[in-house]
Amino acid sequence: MRIALLAVLPLALSGCVVATVAETAVDVATLPVKVVSKSVDLATTSQSEADEKRGRELRKAEEKAGREAREAEKSRRKTCKAAEERGEPCATPLFAN
Repeated sequence: MRIALLAVLPLALSGCVVATVAETAVDVATLPVKVVSKSVDLATTSQSEADEKRGRELRKAEEKAGREAREAEKSRRKTCKAAEERGEPCATPLFAN
């Protein structure tokens, strides 16, 4: 019984080896395609990526404009307060164009 089992065992294991060799061959054959595909993906920008980038740029510009407007208003208030303390009217406009 043991001799029969030992005789069949190499045949059973050879299927595993063949499957592993076949998987490796497929991996080696598809590797260049995967590399080229990845490099093309990295080199190009999709429309959604471009839209996201433009959206980020717009948000940053809006944040900068908001900060500048707040700083200008703060400066205007400070100038008006100083003018009022001297008894002068506030000469700075509310909105500068």
